[in-house]
Amino acid sequence: MLISANKADGNMSLTKVKLFSDGAARGNPEGPAGYGTILQVTDGSGKLHEKELSQGFRKSTNNRMELLGCIAGFEALTRPCEVTVYSDSRYLVDAFNQHWIDSWQKKNWTRGKNEPVKNVDLWKRLFKGNGAPPGRILLGQGACGTYRKRAL
Repeated sequence: MLISANKADGNMSLTKVKLFSDGAARGNPEGPAGYGTILQVTDGSGKLHEKELSQGFRKSTNNRMELLGCIAGFEALTRPCEVTVYSDSRYLVDAFNQHWIDSWQKKNWTRGKNEPVKNVDLWKRLFKGNGAPPGRILLGQGACGTYRKRAL
């Protein structure tokens, strides 16, 4: 997904960051779970810099781990950036591409028949962490898939 981590002044050039993220849970939702995230930035001289993030949990769900991986990447940023997120999570991807997020926010974080949105704490944290709602989401493919797999 192409995301402006923070809206910047029109004259300011944002650093481009790639965020590869994946999450998993064994025995979903009663088993161990974790996420892995890789942040990449290429500096002005063409040198690639990477930061890896990961965390495990005794008990969680796959969807929470997919969201937490993305959130951890945004929370690791120290300044406004233009971030491209690569994820294979249909949950994360469809929330944006199918405009579920827009609907959830308009309905005060409820869905369908006034049911609360699942993982609302993490969805709200995602928006707080990057300062602006994410835009288009790209599914991880090819080399992107390789980095996602490495992240986990």
